[in-house]
Amino acid sequence: MSNELLEALNILEKEKDISKETLLEAIENSLITACKNHFGKSDNIKVIIDKDTCEFKVFAEKTVVEEVEDDVMEISLANAKLKNSKYEIGDIVNVEIKSKEFGRIATQNAKNVILQKIREEERKVLFNQYYGKEKDVVTGIVQRYVGKNVSINLGKVDAMLNENEQVKGEIFKPTERIKLYILEVKDSPKGPKIMVSRTHPELVKRLFEAEVTEVRDGTVEIKSISREAGSRTKIAVWSNNPDVDPVGACVGINGARVNAIVNELRGEKIDIINWSDNPAVLIENALSPAKVVSVIADASEKSAKVVVPDYQLSLAIGKEGQNARLAARLTGYKIDIKSETQARAFGDDFDAEIGEIEE
Repeated sequence: MSNELLEALNILEKEKDISKETLLEAIENSLITACKNHFGKSDNIKVIIDKDTCEFKVFAEKTVVEEVEDDVMEISLANAKLKNSKYEIGDIVNVEIKSKEFGRIATQNAKNVILQKIREEERKVLFNQYYGKEKDVVTGIVQRYVGKNVSINLGKVDAMLNENEQVKGEIFKPTERIKLYILEVKDSPKGPKIMVSRTHPELVKRLFEAEVTEVRDGTVEIKSISREAGSRTKIAVWSNNPDVDPVGACVGINGARVNAIVNELRGEKIDIINWSDNPAVLIENALSPAKVVSVIADASEKSAKVVVPDYQLSLAIGKEGQNARLAARLTGYKIDIKSETQARAFGDDFDAEIGEIEE
């Protein structure tokens, strides 16, 4: 029996990642529960388990008395002396209890205690495993649509990709592998509840960390990121090593690195720009690919006046204002873009405003 138990515990430890000590503790508690169900009390029950062989013995600590009033807690002097002639009144005698003597109900309850403990520990192990991956990217396998949400298998547990965390227009097929950003991991009676996203800006950041060695080792930093999922992302990068071009490192040879990320994001455009501590330079870079004539930034108001060539105005603003909107989020500045003609049309008022900012 002990060999079978040892083998079973080793299998559980390997497959469920539950320590043998925890399982032995569950068995000990189950035996105490069985005693309580069988005898009505378990205050004097002691369980001894050999961790190496899994052999166990159950004892009832009974007090030696002249006349027994409670046969669960007491033993007569005559019976005690049959075990050892040295016992006297008041001594404690360990009386072994054979688990085979337990009734069917007591045995079933003991089994339930063990199974409950295994379920609890399995849940705890899974929670800790995925809690450590919170704010990180994982690969999941698409299972099925549940309404407008998507059930994703992450290996040992399932996650639900809610509609509001899906990129508009993305359609998934069963068994398809996709990258997901883990927003939050919550514990629940049914196991860890994992919230994932395909729209979070950090997804793009983590993908760059996985794809670009220089980002992963800290040589290149992603200082800021703004994203409109499924359409366009802008990231501002900075190099801690003057010999390393941060934009070039992220783009890769022939665009290999950035293209791998674009493919994962299903064609989402990615603009990679140089970060600058000078807000005017940063704003100029952020409005790329548009050319800029001048930038006047007001650090106190977190606003900027930008002048671009007439033929670049629509490019600077972008389709439905997207380029300007992403640049504003990336830099943290409210950006007012005007063409050269518009700037001249404003005349003295615009010049005076610029003069005020410069002062």
